[in-house]
Amino acid sequence: MTERIGLYPGTFDPFTLGHADIMRRGAKLVDRLIVGVTTNPSKDPMFSPAERMEMVASEVARLGLENIEIKGFDALLMDVAERTGADIIVRGLRAVADFEYEYQMAGMNQQLNGRIETVFLMADISLQPIASKLVKEIAFYGGDVSRFVSPQVCVAVQARVEKLGRKGDS
Repeated sequence: MTERIGLYPGTFDPFTLGHADIMRRGAKLVDRLIVGVTTNPSKDPMFSPAERMEMVASEVARLGLENIEIKGFDALLMDVAERTGADIIVRGLRAVADFEYEYQMAGMNQQLNGRIETVFLMADISLQPIASKLVKEIAFYGGDVSRFVSPQVCVAVQARVEKLGRKGDS
């Protein structure tokens, strides 16, 4: 029997409780889940790729997940999926807007490689509003993000905001 490999890609900037939920649940669907930490030219990252990979590794350890591997990449997703032997792409959905974007991406990915399936996991209802972009915005304006990220990530976000400077202090 061949090993079933999943690939959960994202920028994870920062890694939220919503990401952790999808990662934990996605890991149950496969023998091995690769969390692919990538860059996105349309996003302004708070953390470097290496810092985000470290963040994900910390969360994997915190959750005690043993079938997860973390890889950084800056390439076409389907090329990475092919190179890693992934059978499925795991994606999380929060809202209708996510579905529209993810549906289009899944269709394009299917055109690029019809062997690899995309599996959508609905976010836990309590985690649906959490988005990395909003976490960063709240943090930069001095808000408490501890309900949206793990304690370790919260410390990292607060330290980065202190280094970069808060907004709205004028």
